[in-house]
Amino acid sequence: MRNATASILKPLPGHLFRVRGENAEMRWEAMSGQGYHTPIDRFFVRNHTGTPLIDAATWRLRLHGPGLRCPRAFGYEELRAMPSRTYDVAIECAGNGRRFYGRQQHDPAPGTQWGLGAIGVARWRGVPLKHLLKEAGVRPEAVDVLPSGLDEPFEDYGHVRRPLPIAKAMDDVLVAYEMNGEPLPPDHGFPARLVVPGWVGIASIKWLGDIEVSTSTLLSPWNTVFYPDVTVQPVKSAFELPWNARLAISGVPLVLHGRSWSGQGRITRVEVSFDGGDTWRAAALHGSHLVSAWSQWHVTWAPRRPGRYVLMARATDETGATQPLAIPRHPFGYHFNAVVQHPVEVVLG
Repeated sequence: MRNATASILKPLPGHLFRVRGENAEMRWEAMSGQGYHTPIDRFFVRNHTGTPLIDAATWRLRLHGPGLRCPRAFGYEELRAMPSRTYDVAIECAGNGRRFYGRQQHDPAPGTQWGLGAIGVARWRGVPLKHLLKEAGVRPEAVDVLPSGLDEPFEDYGHVRRPLPIAKAMDDVLVAYEMNGEPLPPDHGFPARLVVPGWVGIASIKWLGDIEVSTSTLLSPWNTVFYPDVTVQPVKSAFELPWNARLAISGVPLVLHGRSWSGQGRITRVEVSFDGGDTWRAAALHGSHLVSAWSQWHVTWAPRRPGRYVLMARATDETGATQPLAIPRHPFGYHFNAVVQHPVEVVLG
């Protein structure tokens, strides 16, 4: 279960209105024993305002701007009738792990104090954005794409929107209408959302309604005021355990499970330490072929005595990037990817 219950409601025909918005973090112990994908009821929620309920029958996705020869709009059923693709992709808030700037490095950063649960991996189905751009006659001189959401304007900044370079838009970005085999729930962007593999979650605009294609660089508050200079997510790891977990020993080695991920590519190695980082042991990886999502892993541990311990996991991705033991504080608390010190208590079983 998440730390809060998100508002998963069905859209009402003919209505577009706001229900409560919230931040709801996925609990890592809730992923224990789960398959590769995060169940929808465990998937984290991050909304800037509230969740709009949109009538798919009247919804349109409008593509326009000087970067297109033939601006046009697509309806929901039209979108679903197009050739589709299915991607396994992680969506992660740029502030995931922000809590540890203060808790672990004693230099707190402002913003929502996420642990490591502002991430989820789903199987997304939809239409590649490049297909829609080609249908609208994307010009060779196109530079940026600016997707906007249909949620209520945020303060005085307008609708949530963040530009993408045309190269990324024409690569692996998906206009998704299904999540884990079901229509997108309202909290996750119904009727359609962007899924931008490897990039910070704010790039994966929910409740997609408008895409501007420009022949010059575009800016928005969501890459200048908020989320400046963050794009690709760094490498991270988490144990499938509650914080301060109690682990019972009974003469049989414990088997600990976790997951590691990176926006830069496939995880190639995970190491675990039980002694504060003095020594490291290789974990066994599973599912490492899923480049854009996470890798599952496990490691055995036979603690010699009861007591308090600190578990540490560090991953390396295919670019050679490895989690550091500490990182400089980001002024907005983004991209915390230092090795997290996970406390547990070992008790006699």
